[in-house]
Amino acid sequence: MTYSRLIAGAMTWGNWGKQLSKKDMVALMHHCISNKITTFDHADIYGSYTTEADFGKAFTDSGIKREDIQLISKCGIQYLSDNRNNTVKHYDYSKEYIIWSVEESLQHLETDYLDLLLLHRPSPLMIAEEIAEAISILKKDGKIRDFGVSNFTPSQMDMIGLRMDIDVNQIEFSLTQHSAMHDGTLDYMKTCGIKPMAWSPLGSVFKEDNEKTRRIHKQLGKLMGKYNATEDQLLLAWILKHPAGIHPVVGTTNKERLKQAFEATKIDLELEDWFLILVAAQGHKVP
Repeated sequence: MTYSRLIAGAMTWGNWGKQLSKKDMVALMHHCISNKITTFDHADIYGSYTTEADFGKAFTDSGIKREDIQLISKCGIQYLSDNRNNTVKHYDYSKEYIIWSVEESLQHLETDYLDLLLLHRPSPLMIAEEIAEAISILKKDGKIRDFGVSNFTPSQMDMIGLRMDIDVNQIEFSLTQHSAMHDGTLDYMKTCGIKPMAWSPLGSVFKEDNEKTRRIHKQLGKLMGKYNATEDQLLLAWILKHPAGIHPVVGTTNKERLKQAFEATKIDLELEDWFLILVAAQGHKVP
């Protein structure tokens, strides 16, 4: 399965963010596609279990062909919500729950299949054989095409991967949270042919004001003119240069920022510039 180089994260499209109207969602879908962002990332819990349905209604009205986009969803987190009878946030990876959750997502998204299903976060109680049985049934029934995980370590991927193929691992990865480069996570995925996706790809650069982010802004400022790029674009270009082939999940609903994000795919950072940016984040030279 081919996913767009950048992925549109839908978490803030609904109640957990901008609360876009159906009309605005339709317009944003078309804008994404016009900028070659054709993959849309969901999770059942987004909007307290409401955003998938809001997106599904908009998609049905959009006139977009199903085969022209890719839909991702995640399951497993049992969230505290008025829409669920839960007493504590927990994880459920029983065969019955995974299958039920996917069928709910399909109904809400108004589609017959997911291009990719992800287990949202690892659970200490997950049983690989039971998960594998659920995924086998879902694939056999044509309800999912690819299977993956999210926020899994190499050992957790090993445990699951011995029973079924893992196509994707969606992890937190950015200039300010790049531990996956050093703890073996990205090395493992590249070795095993598991596609990495990165949530929160801009990290804390625009959210925090501290010594680290000030160093980063200073270094990015020195490179903006050279690459005719914004700081956002340079942060995405830094991720895109990694040989693991990371797909950033871009969470903005701002049309201009989405367009700029796509333009970042055309930037090829020079080797030393990539390391200058890394050093700014680390605060010291590489070993």
